[in-house]
Amino acid sequence: MTTTGRVCFVGAGPGAADLITIRGARRIAEADVVIWAPSAVDAECVREHAREGADLVDFSRVTAEEITDLYRRAAASRLKVVRLHTGDAATGGGVQEQYDLCQRLGLEVEVVPGVSVVAAAAARIGREITLTEASSAVFLSPESSEGVREFAALGTTMAATVSGARTGQFVEELLEGGYSAETPVVVAYKVSQADELVVHTTVGELESVVKQHKLYRPTLFLVGSAVKATARRQSSTAAGTDEPARAARPTRWSRRAASRIATRVDEPVPTASGSPSGEPNPAWNAVEELQQSVRKPVDEAAQKDAAQKDSSKPKPKLTVVAAAMPKPPTVQASVPPKRKPTARKPKRAN
Repeated sequence: MTTTGRVCFVGAGPGAADLITIRGARRIAEADVVIWAPSAVDAECVREHAREGADLVDFSRVTAEEITDLYRRAAASRLKVVRLHTGDAATGGGVQEQYDLCQRLGLEVEVVPGVSVVAAAAARIGREITLTEASSAVFLSPESSEGVREFAALGTTMAATVSGARTGQFVEELLEGGYSAETPVVVAYKVSQADELVVHTTVGELESVVKQHKLYRPTLFLVGSAVKATARRQSSTAAGTDEPARAARPTRWSRRAASRIATRVDEPVPTASGSPSGEPNPAWNAVEELQQSVRKPVDEAAQKDAAQKDSSKPKPKLTVVAAAMPKPPTVQASVPPKRKPTARKPKRAN
């Protein structure tokens, strides 16, 4: 048993519950507290993996001081805390500052990498973004769009997460850096989630596309020749059938999570969707077994600690206070009292 608490910064991936790593799922299953932002990480990803009884803390509803107090409590009470980050926790999200803070508090600290949003977006459009010599590198720009002009001058593929409200400034930086108005751009919003949006456009049309779809929150933009739409998609665009790629209906993961949220009871492993043989999904079966192996010793240890605490507590003594006991009412007899015998007079002798 550790002498202090532990904080794990886990990359939750782009959002889908089945795109988190097995190690990340295990850390969530072990955690006493899970810190996450619903706007960035799908609730399904948390509730699917968190054990029953774990505290779920909405990061958007607490202050930095409250998070620090939570870390202090974890150190004092030897709690296991998981802080979820969208995408890959090792490449952003302000992890370094939090990592250093936890070390100063004497906590064990771990960073669990995840599937980056850039990788998920590239996989979604089916393009290898570092294939050609012109796109031999991908540069990640911060949300503030600093350095975009310098990166654009290199002429390589750029991946930038930018707030939708600053798209106009971002386009100006791209054009001033050397990209032409015809340079392909992929707009990727909430990739892998139920309400994802993936649109092919150009630098010149980027601002109007963002306004059309009302993307005011941070959105990923892939810029460069490597993300150019395939011939099949171009022919579809010419025919006027290039619609934004949105998920049509909930996935089986969403349905399974909804069922578990309602019942909080582990059900049998679902069968693979669309599988003609109906065999269980081996990948999820491995994760499910791993979760159960993690939860069982944690639950048993908690029950053992609770039993020891109960046995160590002195049993209270019951003291009966006589003064507090009500006196029984006095019952008077209804029979008249007996008369005292009177002395008889002696009889006279004749």
